[in-house]
Amino acid sequence: MGAFESSESLKSKPWFFITRVLNTVSDWICECGITVIFLVQSVRSIFTRPSRYQEIIKHIEFIGNQSLLIIALTSAFTGMAMSFQIYLGFSLVNATNLVGPTVGLGITRELGPVLTGLIVAARAGGAMAARLGTMRVTEQIDALEVMGINPVQYLVGPRIIAALIAMPLLCGFFDFVAMGGSYFLCVHALGLDEGVFFDKIQLWLNPSDINEGLIKSAVFGLVFAAVCTYKGYNTKGGAKGVGEATNSGVVNSMVLIIAINFVMTNVIRFVNTLLDSV
Repeated sequence: MGAFESSESLKSKPWFFITRVLNTVSDWICECGITVIFLVQSVRSIFTRPSRYQEIIKHIEFIGNQSLLIIALTSAFTGMAMSFQIYLGFSLVNATNLVGPTVGLGITRELGPVLTGLIVAARAGGAMAARLGTMRVTEQIDALEVMGINPVQYLVGPRIIAALIAMPLLCGFFDFVAMGGSYFLCVHALGLDEGVFFDKIQLWLNPSDINEGLIKSAVFGLVFAAVCTYKGYNTKGGAKGVGEATNSGVVNSMVLIIAINFVMTNVIRFVNTLLDSV
């Protein structure tokens, strides 16, 4: 009993909690480093022979085309919801003419790439982790190695390149549909002037704002593809391990997307400031 009490009192000390948190953070940082190395090796392998261009096209279709419906639904309602909330706020100060450009800036810079990344990471990233995890626990990846096929080049590289290509396209589609939903609500439901709506958007929304979102989405594609394929490729523990790898891959991808978005926003703002001052 005394040993039990001393153990419980030890765990209740603040430094024990701090140590656990630091160890968790340290392990997470190490895993991120290993994932980056895995990403570099996978991208490098895709440029070696034999070429896997057909695999890349197949995965672009899976990541891109099969995500269009859910992206369209999400973006349309996101644009309308955001427009309505901004309209309610701007109507208090008689600035409803600025609803269009405000929605445009928010969608193209932040919500477009982030929501696209989260949605595709949950749908396609989870499928990547589950597929590769199943192949690992059923020894199909080992069979590829026995046949002399590089499994990283055949299974991982095409998925990462496909995500890099498909994500900016999906982000652009998200932006377009979201602005269409905003137009429909503002002009046909709230009664704003159509000419003013488009004129203000053209005045305040620059190509650099759209490019910022497309660059972010490409990075997010690399992130979720690398994390999910790494988790699936290194799955252990049978069917339970496949579920854990899929869950871990999707959750880690979403957290990284949100964190990297904050970092990239500040980096891009800093670079743009430097370029404007030159």
